[in-house]
Amino acid sequence: MTAPSPDRPASLPGGFLDRGAQATRFEAFVDAAFAFAVTLLVISLDVPDSIPAMIAALKGVPAFAASFAQIMLFWTAHAAWSRRFGLDDAHSQRLSLLLVFLVLVYVYPLKILFSAFFAWITGEWLPPVARITDLADLQAMFIVYGIAFGTLSLCLAALYRHSLRAAVSPPLADGEAREARAEMLAWTYGAVVAVVSIVACLFVPENPPRWITGVPGLLYLLVRPAMRLARRQAGAA
Repeated sequence: MTAPSPDRPASLPGGFLDRGAQATRFEAFVDAAFAFAVTLLVISLDVPDSIPAMIAALKGVPAFAASFAQIMLFWTAHAAWSRRFGLDDAHSQRLSLLLVFLVLVYVYPLKILFSAFFAWITGEWLPPVARITDLADLQAMFIVYGIAFGTLSLCLAALYRHSLRAAVSPPLADGEAREARAEMLAWTYGAVVAVVSIVACLFVPENPPRWITGVPGLLYLLVRPAMRLARRQAGAA
């Protein structure tokens, strides 16, 4: 296999050239900010002083794991975008900084939602981080989470949209442009799912059956199918 020449970067999965192999100081800052967001998800700030306290702290592991995976979803998406396009212009930096800002705002709603989810499915054997005492609390949680997820998804869509218009070097091949449009549409669909979840939570009635309270959260299971549909529609499945 012939090694890539300096004039033609190596290829990445999806048919993209590796235009961002050399990490910039700005990308290092973005990575550090995501790492800091993960540290904010720490299971417990206090060192357990007994076995029951340790077990109580470990009950936070499922919510931590789910929150960690969600943050990694956005980090890997931004990392893939950086490697594919290698852009470091002012507009790319503004969008990336907005993404970092939103992730740091997103951390606590994320942890609250996933801890509430695991408390819901285990009858509170896994305890929630924050108590949801009434319908207003439930709606506030889903609205804040939906706004966070939706705006993060739109940030990634905007980065791909910008990449289609920016002076990328080497220029995008037809297949790369098609893949970029597919990713832009996929992340837009992710934001649409967040909007649907917000609307659904507003229609939850007072004193609903227990299963109905989880419907706005379960709608996020549609994110991956919606993104696959978007990629298929863009001809880049």
